Amino acid sequence: MKKKVAFLFPGQGSQVVGMGQDLYQEYDFVREIFDMVDEVTKTRISKLCFNGPMEELTLTVNLQPAMTAVNLACLAALEKEGIQPYMTAGHSLGEYSALRAAGVVNPEDTCKLVFRRGHLMHREATKHEGAMQAIVGLGIDEVREIVEAAQEKGVIAVANHNTAEQIVITGSPDAVEAAGEAAKARGVKAIPLKVSGAWHSELIRGAEEEFTAFLEEIPFNEPQRPVLFNVTAAPESDSDKIKELMARQLCSPVRWYDSMCKMQEEGIEVFAEVGPKRVLTGMLRKIIPDNYEHESYNVDSMKGLETFFKAVT
Repeated sequence: MKKKVAFLFPGQGSQVVGMGQDLYQEYDFVREIFDMVDEVTKTRISKLCFNGPMEELTLTVNLQPAMTAVNLACLAALEKEGIQPYMTAGHSLGEYSALRAAGVVNPEDTCKLVFRRGHLMHREATKHEGAMQAIVGLGIDEVREIVEAAQEKGVIAVANHNTAEQIVITGSPDAVEAAGEAAKARGVKAIPLKVSGAWHSELIRGAEEEFTAFLEEIPFNEPQRPVLFNVTAAPESDSDKIKELMARQLCSPVRWYDSMCKMQEEGIEVFAEVGPKRVLTGMLRKIIPDNYEHESYNVDSMKGLETFFKAVT
């Protein structure tokens, strides 16, 4: 493959009932991935992916391994065709699939990590009520101003810097509501998100120590290709430092916009969203300038795979 390809892996919010089913029906190795995830979680994650119900699929403890199973299935189908990325990144939960794509962790350990992560996040969310809103129409500096002013109402932070003017805030319900109203007063949208916790905030800090200890039990390899990490929007090759970044990711902002800008600096020509829906592809359209030549694809089904294969092989 002559072109520089980046694999982008989606996280929570990209789920859809039926995801991964046609790949499961097509490939033995995909069935093995879903069987492994079912075994690790002791839950019929595959059944939830294919049949729902959505309410149960969307529970954090189910959704994290479910999304990861589908991401890994799509990745395995690409690898079977000999397609490897030049660089990779994943949005929040998706970062674990990016680690697998870079050879840092094996599929089973990837699943174990996200399953434990989901349990710990859910536990903290039940202890500390949280909320999140997407602010659309303001830059990061203006959102930070609003967040700072709302701190008198409670815990609040920037969760995701998704595009130049799409930024998610997170924290206690009163503080997030106050910040949302302040954003609306500036003439922009503040959209409440359907989430069960204040992800990427101090309200789930209680998960960090235990998750750090669990990370120590999992062998990490040096990346075979660059991963741009959410916390820094930069690559890291030291496996111990990667573990630190993955622990910090729980309560740190996702620097997705900066990561995508970095990929442009690296000359990425083909972006493949490897996993369900087109959330990351939609963000990419808002980030990449019109004069930057590139192609983008969504690899989440047999049809998406075939389209991508034709384009890059």
